[in-house]
Amino acid sequence: MNNIPHKGKVYLVGAGPGDPNLITLRGKFLLERAEVVVYDYLANKKLLQHVPAAAELVYVGKKGGGLHAASQEEINQLLVDYGLAGKRVVRLKGGDPFIFGRGGEEIEELVKAGIDFEVVPGVTSATAAATYAGIPITHRNCTASVAFVTGHEAAGKEQSDVAWDKLATGAGTLVIYMGIKNLPNISKKLIDNGRSPDTPVAVVRWASTPQQRSVVGTLATISEVVQAAKIAPPALIIVGEVVKLRESIDWFEHRPLFGRRIIVTRTREQASELVSRLEEYGAECLEYPTIHIEPVEDFSVLDQALAELGSYDWILLTSLNAVSYFFKRLHEKGLDSRALAGCKIGVVGAATADELARHGIRADLIPAKFTGEGLALALIEAGGVQGKRFLLPRALKAAETLPELLEQAGAGVTIAPVYQNVPPQGRKDELRAELGSGTVDLITFTSSSTVTNFLAMLDVKDADELRALLGRTQIAAIGPVTAETAREHGLTVTVQPERHTIAALAEAVVAHCRRS
Repeated sequence: MNNIPHKGKVYLVGAGPGDPNLITLRGKFLLERAEVVVYDYLANKKLLQHVPAAAELVYVGKKGGGLHAASQEEINQLLVDYGLAGKRVVRLKGGDPFIFGRGGEEIEELVKAGIDFEVVPGVTSATAAATYAGIPITHRNCTASVAFVTGHEAAGKEQSDVAWDKLATGAGTLVIYMGIKNLPNISKKLIDNGRSPDTPVAVVRWASTPQQRSVVGTLATISEVVQAAKIAPPALIIVGEVVKLRESIDWFEHRPLFGRRIIVTRTREQASELVSRLEEYGAECLEYPTIHIEPVEDFSVLDQALAELGSYDWILLTSLNAVSYFFKRLHEKGLDSRALAGCKIGVVGAATADELARHGIRADLIPAKFTGEGLALALIEAGGVQGKRFLLPRALKAAETLPELLEQAGAGVTIAPVYQNVPPQGRKDELRAELGSGTVDLITFTSSSTVTNFLAMLDVKDADELRALLGRTQIAAIGPVTAETAREHGLTVTVQPERHTIAALAEAVVAHCRRS
């Protein structure tokens, strides 16, 4: 891994148009090593997850049409001051720093102060807005030229630097930044200078994000369309015949979950797969982890079992966390997978089997029904349970169905707690505000503890308050045990997959939303 020299240096990094996945590898690398991050309104805050916990975060919110947290002069001075202090600074700017991003002005001040710098390009909003609206800004059947234009010039200019008389017919496609407030005037200038009033126009707001919204009109009508749709900055204007192609190419806003807001309650460490799948389908995911996983304080039961592994016939693993913490403790005791050679291993489902395989072990048994009950019944139906010894590494608090069924069939079961679920603190007011807004479509639950901890986080007084708070928000549960826990707490489960996996849950959510 290449290292960055530890001395004062400022990196202007293009954050891209809004989707945090569109940042460059170089940009991500620099964020992961930053000591100070100076970021603005258009840089997605999810990018700050890449920043070291010890780094200083400085918000300088440059918001079009609103109050600024800092003037451009103040931002310039901040960068100079941090650079002179020997800090490694990332200036995170929406889009590309050198395309209407005032990055040139910031670099000029760094040069004057003798501070080292680097500029990392980003995906500019112009191409992103067009692409995510289904509009190719160049097309050989429509145009071979494109011009990027600002619709908002510096205040106090006596004369515009934009030659509207030449631009009106001089470029096939025009992409206009920061032009919403001046849209009526821009449209008039283009028409007055020879562009047809029937020229197609698209306006795209919050391009590449779940909040993206696009409207289409002509030069003669687009101002009225934008006003009626209440489109506000940040938005880009695309003028040209290529806009017609949106009718067949529009892809982003036609994804099955586009516009849906979904709360994901899985632990932060384990939410990525579900979030990525739901976002791939177009959903906006709101992450509210309801579980914090910690190792148990007392490993004495497991340690004793590890010392006499040869006496066990089966090891049963019922979750990803059980696999992870079991093998972590195994390694801490100076052992590895070879110590399990005399035991068969059963898992509760496909995802747990995949996690086990990462340790070089293939599961001997995966039940058709991915529950503790399903695993117990599969073992009993296979025969040979009576008189056998089973080791069950699991959560400190868990359903007792699996060990009880095995013991009733004559097996000996050692329950060895290896991890515990601890409810996270805080964010209650934020969560209640989101639900109270009436804009959350669905809440996903992936275990019984996510249900109970979520309700504890909400801190509702009674069932009536819960119903009022949830409103039209629907519930998705990964399996029957989770669904039953939800129902016991007064929730109505509307989505439940046949297979109890993250992938199946995501597919079930998509199918449900398509039906509704």
